[in-house]
Amino acid sequence: MHPFLQIKDKSDQGKFLKVSRFRKDIRKTEPHKHNSYVELVYLSGGEGTHTIDHCCYQVQPPVIFLIRREQVHHWELTTEPDGFVMILKKAFLDQSLDGELKSLLTQLSSFPCLLVKDFHSIEQFFELLATETNVTVQEGLLKALLAKILDVSDPLSNSRNKDADLFEAFRELLSQNVGLRNSVGYYAEQLHTTPQNLNALCRKSLNVSASELLSEYIISEAKRLLLYTGNSVAEVAYLLGFKDASHFVKYFKRYTLNTPTTFRKQ
Repeated sequence: MHPFLQIKDKSDQGKFLKVSRFRKDIRKTEPHKHNSYVELVYLSGGEGTHTIDHCCYQVQPPVIFLIRREQVHHWELTTEPDGFVMILKKAFLDQSLDGELKSLLTQLSSFPCLLVKDFHSIEQFFELLATETNVTVQEGLLKALLAKILDVSDPLSNSRNKDADLFEAFRELLSQNVGLRNSVGYYAEQLHTTPQNLNALCRKSLNVSASELLSEYIISEAKRLLLYTGNSVAEVAYLLGFKDASHFVKYFKRYTLNTPTTFRKQ
């Protein structure tokens, strides 16, 4: 056993989304994690086991596995695998203004293992993403793929836990956008939990604090309102629950390095 946990990085520098064929020579890997991206694996062939954070899953193709950042996993395959591996970096989602895309990924991340019922359409989406380089098209294909996976797949029994349910409920509240509030305590109260527990769930799931996750949604919604509505900066601040416009301006600049007015003019 290695004295330190391996951290692997199979991404390409400068690429926020990468899809490639699952290597056929992969059989057994040491426990490792990927700090900088989510890994989505689709297997249409192969037998053995896949362990994610001490939970061992039988590989029963066609099957989808989702490994979140910071999760430890390893493979024990006994036959030649076939399928695709998707590497999805946080930066890809950060540049997207599509809240539904993030919501779909949140729903999917609650299920580490999904049995696929309609593999033909799933494979087609993976094949298209493997060759597509246009970011806008990639975003559309990814959204369609995630929605299709959720539509034609069944989670293994007991593959979901209460923590995942609570985390997804938090993300669902944030994805509604309407009535966003810059207060982790407010959302903890809505979910009948504590800010400390909500923060721990976010750290476990995404390696970010609850306030950092909340800020992503606030900034994304602020950008939408600034770009696609005629609301003044003060009105946008009010819609996002800020007490005054000056506080909102400082908050926006902290995360974007631009004032709302400058961003709107770009």
